[in-house]
Amino acid sequence: MKLHQVFKASLYEPKKLAAFRLLSIGKVFQYTFGFVTLFTLISFIRFTVGDAVLFEASPELMEYSQSIGGLVYPIAFIFQLVISTFYIFVRICLFAYIGVLLLKMMKRRDDYRFIWRTSAISMTVPILLTFFFDFFPLIKPYSLVLTSIVHIAYIAAAARYYPKTAR
Repeated sequence: MKLHQVFKASLYEPKKLAAFRLLSIGKVFQYTFGFVTLFTLISFIRFTVGDAVLFEASPELMEYSQSIGGLVYPIAFIFQLVISTFYIFVRICLFAYIGVLLLKMMKRRDDYRFIWRTSAISMTVPILLTFFFDFFPLIKPYSLVLTSIVHIAYIAAAARYYPKTAR
């Protein structure tokens, strides 16, 4: 299955979202790192145009950033890549754990590796909403809560299509 097909189906097809649990982990990582790359590029572009400030914490850091000159950009890019990767993978893991709890409550077969894959694919809309909310300062404080609710809703919608447990 091609990544653009996974993207399209992850937006509005919960039955396919549940079926994506059977995708290879490599395909799920490719999909996830597509979002990591997008997240990193947007953050880096915001940094280069001056929208996001990296070295404003203390005068010592400002002086250090001026002393390294042009090296600040590759350092900032790597820093953004590491932070984005960490953020997205921790988010996937936490919501996969919530997904396991949902599966237990719904009396569906639960296996962390399968719900992890579903959680990774179902993060499409929450990540897109995060990008969208970033442009609206009034919504920004609530964006984490709103995107978390959306992520749980997508996982719950997909969990309905997981097989029931055998008694």
